[in-house]
Order: sequence, then structure tokens, then C-alpha cells
Amino acid sequence: MTEIIVVTSGKGGVGKTTSSASLAVGLARRGKKVAVIDFDVGLRNLDLIMGCERRVVYDFVNVIHGECTLKQALIKDKRFETLYVLAASQTRDKDALTKEGVERVLNELAEEGFDYVICDSPAGIEKGAALAMYFADRAVVVVNPEVSSVRDSDRILGLLSSKTRRAELGNGAIEQHLLLTRYNPGRVEAGDMMSIKDVQEILGIEVLGVIPESEGVLAASNAGVPVILDEQSFAGQAYDDAVARLLGEQRSMRFLDAQKKGLFARIFGS
Repeated sequence: MTEIIVVTSGKGGVGKTTSSASLAVGLARRGKKVAVIDFDVGLRNLDLIMGCERRVVYDFVNVIHGECTLKQALIKDKRFETLYVLAASQTRDKDALTKEGVERVLNELAEEGFDYVICDSPAGIEKGAALAMYFADRAVVVVNPEVSSVRDSDRILGLLSSKTRRAELGNGAIEQHLLLTRYNPGRVEAGDMMSIKDVQEILGIEVLGVIPESEGVLAASNAGVPVILDEQSFAGQAYDDAVARLLGEQRSMRFLDAQKKGLFARIFGS
């Protein structure tokens, strides 16, 4: 049975597309058949992070409007046989998405035997974001440990509890997970950043993963390689842990404590 996972946030720039790409890759690396869809019509960044921007011929909107088949628009990842990307349109506006069209695409992916569909949602509450979450079975809410990001995500949690198909059918809220990104333990200790406990107390949902702040994330994105594939990166390792937890594995949280400075660093201040 196909599981639809929306990756969402209340605020832009928190690492949502980076997270969608890494979760999709992590699931495919474990042998799951995965499609990751870019719902951010008009911008389109997922294909860049996945490293397939030059291979986009047809997009999500083309499929919805019957201008091509789903198979024509799906881009097969070169690294994993079971991973596919459906890019967003750069030339249409968000009104080009329809509830009926999105449902048809998701149903067709289910018929094709996909285990997971990752919906990379735009930030906020506009139409693309609403459609990305409407059909979801689970939600990964991406949050930075800062007040504005947490506050905006609290509103998204309200929508996930009331504006989905599950809610309309009276089946309750979809399962929600918190993915904390750009976490810097040193800044938390200094009181410059919210702690995991602070964020969790406000939002009240289970923590799926904590992704440490890392320059490697930007470098990987610029290279078109999801950071989860950088096994030397703490961020990449943390995303792999998050995927394992998503699949029900028990893994302890890592990278939560500030690294202690050595003797010479303390003396010379470097």
C-alpha cells in the first residue's frame, strides 16, 4: 500500500526541500520504491537538489492537465533504480494545480506500486501547500529552532489536524513528526537558540530527527547531491537516522551536545 508523506513548514528557507530529497533517497536506499513530487509551482528547486534539472522535459502541471503521461514526466534517479522525481512547473502559477488532478496522479503512482510518495510542499498555507497536505497519510514538519519558525509551524499543525482528507472523513489527524533543522548545540547552550525541549513543548509532536547546522548541506545542494549521501557529514548521518525512525527503527538522537574544545583551543581561542 502506498504511503503519502508531506514534508511541510510554516516558514520558508528552513530546509524543507533538502529534507524531502534526503528522506526520499534514504527510503530508496533501503529498497523502497519512491516518488518525490515538487508542489512548489512557479519556483522548482527539488530537481536542482536531486541533480536532475537538465533532464526535466515534462512536469507535474503537464501531467495534471493531460499534456503528457505520468511515465513521461517521472525522472528516474541515476543513483537508485527505485527513485523517481516529478518536477514542478516554472512557468505556471499555483492555480494550475487542482485537487482532482493531484488525486489522479497520486492514485496512478499507487497503481504503479510505489511504496512511498514524498510531497515537497511550498511553505505556508497557499494552494500548493494545502493540496500537498490534503491527501497525506503522514506529515514531516520541518522547523528551525527559532521563534518565528516554531510559531508558523504551530499553525501548520492546526491545518494538518483539520484540512486533510482524513479529517474530512472523520478519521482524525494524520500522524505528525517534527524534523528540527540547522540545530546548533553551542548556540543553544549560550541561550541564542531554542532547545529541542523548548520546541517540542510548544508544538507537542514527536521528534523524528535533529539535523545539525552544517556547511555540508549547502555544498551538497549546490552539487545536486542530497546531503544524506555524504556519509562523512553529521547532517547526512542525522538524515539517515531520521529515515530509520520513519520506518520504525529505534535509534538514539545524536549531535545534540556542543563539542568540547581541546586544551589548545581553549588557550588560543580557536
